[in-house]
Order: sequence, then structure tokens, then C-alpha cells
Amino acid sequence: MEITYELKDIEKVAQQIIENSKTKTLLFYGDMGVGKTTLIKEIVQSLGSEDEVSSPTFSIVNEYSLTEGKLYHFDLYRLKSTEEAYDLGIEDYLDSDHWKLIEWPEKVEADLFDDFDEVHITIADNNKRLLQLNQKY
Repeated sequence: MEITYELKDIEKVAQQIIENSKTKTLLFYGDMGVGKTTLIKEIVQSLGSEDEVSSPTFSIVNEYSLTEGKLYHFDLYRLKSTEEAYDLGIEDYLDSDHWKLIEWPEKVEADLFDDFDEVHITIADNNKRLLQLNQKY
């Protein structure tokens, strides 16, 4: 699936991702400042969380309550190795049946993830974003 969008369309884009994802593990790829966290905030809200959503840059993972279950939002940017991810207990999070939204997954070994969907975001013309959703399961 490929979507070109502007910030004003982000609620609709979040809903399309939720509806078209085959798994509850979404790996977000894109340069710094492309809008990964902004989109994730909208996805968290679209899934029914009333929690205040913030970037987990320093905590590495934030947990949000949903109407049905939980959601874990990871920002792996600061990790220097897959071993650091294991030290955080990432495998316990990944083994859960809850939503997992992961920024900077390339910071850890690819085999850490089993079934997942990839969300690639790039900046297009006129401040628009180009999003590609790829299933990898």
C-alpha cells in the first residue's frame, strides 16, 4: 500500500494503517524529522488510547492503555547494539499479543522480529509525505 499525505490527513492515514496491517508489530523507517512519532501518536489515539502520547527517546519504550489491551511504542534510536535491546527485555514485549510500534528498528538485528509490517516514510514534494506499508510475515 502506498499513500501520499499531508499533516492534515494524518488521522485518515493512521486509520488506513490500522485497517491494512496484517500484524500488531509495525516497524517504522524514515529519516529524522520525517514524522514517524507524529504518525505513531495518531495511531495510538485511533486505537482508543486516552493516554498522553510522547516520544520514548529517553525511556526507549512507552506503554499505553487501549480500550482492548496495551500498546508499546519503542524508539530504538539511542541503542548501540541488539544486546541493549535484550537488556531492556524487548523479547518479552515482542512475544506479547499487544500492539508494538517500533521506530528505528534497523538499530537491532533483523531476526529479532518475526511477523511484522514495515512502514516507510519519506518526504515528497511540497511538504507531503510518501508512506509505504509492506507486510513481512
